[in-house]
Amino acid sequence: MLKFQKMDEIQKRILREVAGLHEIPEGAYNIRANGQSAGRRSSGNIIITPKENGSGLDIEIKPGTKNESVHIPVVMTQSGLKEVVYNDFHIGDDCDVLIVAGCGIDNCGPQDSQHDGIHRFYVGKNAKMKYVEKHYGSGNGSGKRILNPGTEVYMQENSFAEMEMVQIKGVDDTNRITTAELAAGAKLVVRERLMTHGEQKAYSKYIVNLNGAGSSADVVSRSVARDKSYQTFDAKIAGNAPCSGHTECDSIIMDHGKILAVPSLEANDLDAALVHEAAIGKIAGDQIIKLMTLGMTEQEAEEKIINGFLK
Repeated sequence: MLKFQKMDEIQKRILREVAGLHEIPEGAYNIRANGQSAGRRSSGNIIITPKENGSGLDIEIKPGTKNESVHIPVVMTQSGLKEVVYNDFHIGDDCDVLIVAGCGIDNCGPQDSQHDGIHRFYVGKNAKMKYVEKHYGSGNGSGKRILNPGTEVYMQENSFAEMEMVQIKGVDDTNRITTAELAAGAKLVVRERLMTHGEQKAYSKYIVNLNGAGSSADVVSRSVARDKSYQTFDAKIAGNAPCSGHTECDSIIMDHGKILAVPSLEANDLDAALVHEAAIGKIAGDQIIKLMTLGMTEQEAEEKIINGFLK
């Protein structure tokens, strides 16, 4: 097994971008670099076990575990490498944990590099989970940086899941599919932040089934499409019981970018209260002028507005 300390500077930089890691994290972690483990550690309450077929990990978080974290970032610096990884998280009853994932690809070669990460979360009764997933691309090669995350969330009674999905820079193609099944009293909160540029393409699809009485979901995406990039946001919330759901897409379009927003609702119960919103527009000229009067250039003003919008 490789040692975390022996990772090269590019890999360490990517780790900082996708997981905020400047050194080995406290608690449980598994760091994957170019298809191999670059370091792994379990804790007393969080057990990380490689799958027997080598396709990913099983992460067991014991019931009652609180104020602990597990980091599972992936870094790729090898051009032409393509992999599919399946990670299953079993979060026990009454937990309160932080899970930090994310993938960064630095491709300086002519071949496409691709990571497909399939994460399945089984959230126990009364458990709380915060999940942070950041995607990042860099490198001056002609090969693409491709990330296709798949996320499945299965929430038991009165559980809570907060999911932060971030992709701000350098990913050429991404196809994100997230599904969730919520039992009675469960609550899901999703915050997606996305920016594309050049000729990048990004597709985000969310399917949320509110199956139990009192369940709720709030799915919000904020995005910016620059240059000739293209984005699709496709979100469906199905109310199958007395429940509440909200989905929203708020986007800024620039240059020759294109954005398709497809929020949809399906009410299968008389007491399902569902709302959707979608707004796409350009940066208001008066906002830029106001910042320019404070001494900024037009480009600096645009960046300031975008950074605040995606914060």
